[in-house]
Amino acid sequence: MATKETKQRGRPRSFDRETALEQAVRSFWEQGYEATSISDLTRAMGIGAPSLYAAFGDKRALFDEVVAEYGRLYGGFISRAVAEEPTARRGVERALREAAAEYTAPGRPRGCLVISAALNISPASAEVAASLREMRRSNLREIASAVRADVAAGELPADTDADALADYVGAVIQGISQQARDGAERTALEAVVELAMRAWPEAAGSRSVAGARPAP
Repeated sequence: MATKETKQRGRPRSFDRETALEQAVRSFWEQGYEATSISDLTRAMGIGAPSLYAAFGDKRALFDEVVAEYGRLYGGFISRAVAEEPTARRGVERALREAAAEYTAPGRPRGCLVISAALNISPASAEVAASLREMRRSNLREIASAVRADVAAGELPADTDADALADYVGAVIQGISQQARDGAERTALEAVVELAMRAWPEAAGSRSVAGARPAP
């Protein structure tokens, strides 16, 4: 017959799942997917390995939940900006400015988890890299779609390359993330945004105005 002491010893450790998940987010955000070990996670989350596996599954399953939680708490601003602003230009400028703010926010890791978590990853974790890559490409498709809508509406020149422009924005966002991880401050990144937006195509019909000679 099991004693009271045996029963207590066999009980799963109770913990706040939401708090533990938030600590897992920080661990993966700071160190990346592959560099974060189970022991790193259990130490950060304050739980034992059996509790981690019971509550979250294996490391990959936990990471998938971490990415979803990251998106809920810190991400999603690019999609929102592009969807809510009336033109692609305004949506992109808002997204870039929010990136400069979000990626340097005090009290949490710098940069973007979706961009940095799968850097220098081994072939064994290729599915993780592919999943994050698809998330980034989804943002680029949304930007390209907004650009095409502006071309159709006459807001941008008919010869605007929507995919190339979206790729350009993606490169700027990834650069902002890396610069933030390297210690760049928000004001410096906002200056980058100002320069980046100068490359945006002029609105259709504005070229002649911009290039017009002043009246004598």
